[in-house]
Amino acid sequence: MDGIGENVKKILLAGIGAVAATTEKSKEILDEMVKKGELTVEQGKVLNEELKHNIKKTVKEKMNVSVKVSDPEELDELLEKMTPEQRVLLKERIQKLESEGSENSAEEKEAETETKEENVDE
Repeated sequence: MDGIGENVKKILLAGIGAVAATTEKSKEILDEMVKKGELTVEQGKVLNEELKHNIKKTVKEKMNVSVKVSDPEELDELLEKMTPEQRVLLKERIQKLESEGSENSAEEKEAETETKEENVDE
């Protein structure tokens, strides 16, 4: 099981490395264009920031990492790192699970009552 975690970690690090390499390469290309006079320095900075933003956005959309929490401190750290939108989705998911759990409990109690009634009739 530890091997899977290590593989996921390696994949995540490879993705981050690819993003870093892409960012560096885009900066180099923009610097070359500025030297050639094709872009002004300000246009180059704006394009570079736009590229960084687009790359970060793409990484967030495409990468989904599953994390197993082993203690309450780790859970607290994860919750602190979540965006407000992610927290809302988590709350909705928890409420859904709790409502499903209460429905299952009610069904179990009903089945248990029926079983007891059948045993009394015998």
